Amino acid sequence: MDNDFNIDLSEIASTIRSHDVIVLRFVTVGQRLLLDFRSSDIDGPAVRLVEPVKSVQERYASLRKIRPRFRDPEKIVMVYWPRFTRSLGETEAWREVNARLVDSGHPESVREAEQALAELVAAENAHQLAAVRGGEGFKTLWDASPAKR
Repeated sequence: MDNDFNIDLSEIASTIRSHDVIVLRFVTVGQRLLLDFRSSDIDGPAVRLVEPVKSVQERYASLRKIRPRFRDPEKIVMVYWPRFTRSLGETEAWREVNARLVDSGHPESVREAEQALAELVAAENAHQLAAVRGGEGFKTLWDASPAKR
């Protein structure tokens, strides 16, 4: 079951429509989804997973390394996605991402976005499995081994 947070999907879609660089943050997945819709004849939009940073300055520095042929954007917008990552792909917000990528004329960016979303979903699934099995960073409350009677 997905988190039942009241999020304004139309507001998120509007943000995606109106800003060039957006970073999505998720509940269980530590990585962020970078959406950089800027493009040129050489470079299409970039959609990829990036590591979290400690400051805005660090995010700008990271973006300069990823997109060296582009100047710093006026701003980088952070969007928090409080639901499961797989639900993002079923929303108006993701349709807006795809529309902007298609409009850019760089079809490889659409494939990059689908791959990034698939990686997010896989990472979240692995995280949930680790939580259930008591993997790294988690402790189980009950032992699965039979108890002595």
